[in-house]
Amino acid sequence: MSTYTSIEITRSARVWAWPKVALFCVGLTGLTAPAVSGTLQVGEPAPVFTATNSKGSSVALSQYRGKTVVLEWTNAECPYTHKHYAAGNMQSLQALAQRQGVVWLSVISSAPGKQGYVNGPAADALTQSRGAAPTAVLLDPAGAVGRLYGAKTTPHMFVIDKNGILQYMGGIDSLATADASDIPHAEPYLKEAMLAVAQGNPVAHPVTRPYGCSIKY
Repeated sequence: MSTYTSIEITRSARVWAWPKVALFCVGLTGLTAPAVSGTLQVGEPAPVFTATNSKGSSVALSQYRGKTVVLEWTNAECPYTHKHYAAGNMQSLQALAQRQGVVWLSVISSAPGKQGYVNGPAADALTQSRGAAPTAVLLDPAGAVGRLYGAKTTPHMFVIDKNGILQYMGGIDSLATADASDIPHAEPYLKEAMLAVAQGNPVAHPVTRPYGCSIKY
């Protein structure tokens, strides 16, 4: 069984809550938000964890200290996730991450029997069929890593700098739709944040509201 270790995170008195609607948890984007969400705060150490990847090996966040890390919560059956993979947007971001020396960890927190749940071989088959290029796919069926980060939607994105400090959390972009034709017109929040962190620059929008399907814990 994988073990998960959290660190103590300062809780701000002001937090953002996302509305829960049926199967989806859709947030509004493009709004200025404070650098805090739930128990996580940008500028503070990212919660550390150890999880099992799709190959059956243990992966610790701490092993990537010294590199920029992107965490992507994903669910292949979610139309919002499908939007970005069917259009090739997620794959192009993963390829850009590789060129920048950024570690990309895709996390699947769907519980067994719920939408989006897959085992290791199925996760690898998805990666191959979609032409995706994450550094690793992490399996989180108990939802321990997802809850540690307060992950709410698929996709939900986080960027951690080389010193293990959380620098971005929120949506992949600014248009909360499942329509792939909107991608070129959206502000690419994740892309901007990833490049800024990799290059040692400030993130213009450190916290945005994620949109997509609710994670099926």
